[in-house]
Amino acid sequence: MKTSVFKISGMHCEGCAQIVRSVVERQDGVQTSTVSYADGTARVLFDPARIEPGRLLAVIEKAGYGATEQSE
Repeated sequence: MKTSVFKISGMHCEGCAQIVRSVVERQDGVQTSTVSYADGTARVLFDPARIEPGRLLAVIEKAGYGATEQSE
């Protein structure tokens, strides 16, 4: 398992954070995520053999938010 942290832009409320969490956790290979509206971050625990960080970025962006991967 691997944990990646993503900087999320475009979240305006806790509801936005819930949307990001929902789209991320629907992906095969994601075990759990924590999304913070206040910090503008998403911390995702996933199986790198089943999903790559680039795919997570794509689903976040498809939901209407900006995303970049940060180093821990």
